[in-house]
Amino acid sequence: MARSKRGLAEAELGLIEPPPASAAPAGAEGHRARLRQRLLTAGPDSVADHELLELVLFLALPRRDTKPIARDLIARFGSFANAIAASLNDLRNVEGMGDAGAAALKTIQAAALRLARAEVIDQPVLNNWDRLMGYLNAVLARERIEHFRILFLDNRNRLLADEAQTRGTVNHTPVYPREVVKRALELHATAIILVHNHPSGDPTPSPDDVAMTQEIRQAARALSIVLHDHVIVGNGRWTSFRQEGLL
Repeated sequence: MARSKRGLAEAELGLIEPPPASAAPAGAEGHRARLRQRLLTAGPDSVADHELLELVLFLALPRRDTKPIARDLIARFGSFANAIAASLNDLRNVEGMGDAGAAALKTIQAAALRLARAEVIDQPVLNNWDRLMGYLNAVLARERIEHFRILFLDNRNRLLADEAQTRGTVNHTPVYPREVVKRALELHATAIILVHNHPSGDPTPSPDDVAMTQEIRQAARALSIVLHDHVIVGNGRWTSFRQEGLL
């Protein structure tokens, strides 16, 4: 006890240097602390994809060493973006993930899509085409089956709603023109943009895509609803029917 008190007195007088209060713990906890500090001080570009996955998994799996899990995710899916977009079944097959880890990654994906959607909702989409394509690529480019979405616009071409209509197979999605037009009337939309993805990665329109687009165009025109475009999203590429002269 006397030695402890003497040590404190010497520290107060500056005779010995006390241990730094912010010293990082050793081992896995130290690694976590250093990684967090680098993100906070140097920004997101200072961390690699696997490190960003570690940071996300820290919160969901506080008692596990998440470094090998993060590296396994990158090895399997290739990138941070591909990992958070992977299916739940694929994520659950990664050793150590479990439902908690999978939920953490899907939460990040949902947050990213919400942020991207906030950039286009209530905005005149025809004047912000690049931003719209960025959003649609984020939503659809990594899907493994076809999804058909409709963008509903008001009379100033502002985005009223973006809604998923149907999900299909790897190469086909059933679409019903009557349902498309009915939903546009419910939302008081005066124009629409059709969107779907090709899981193959090739956004080239098929004959069925062209025929379906013309059917919806005719149904919409009968009720004074304008079909501005049909966009097909591939893997990092997209095709606009209007730009290709198909509308």
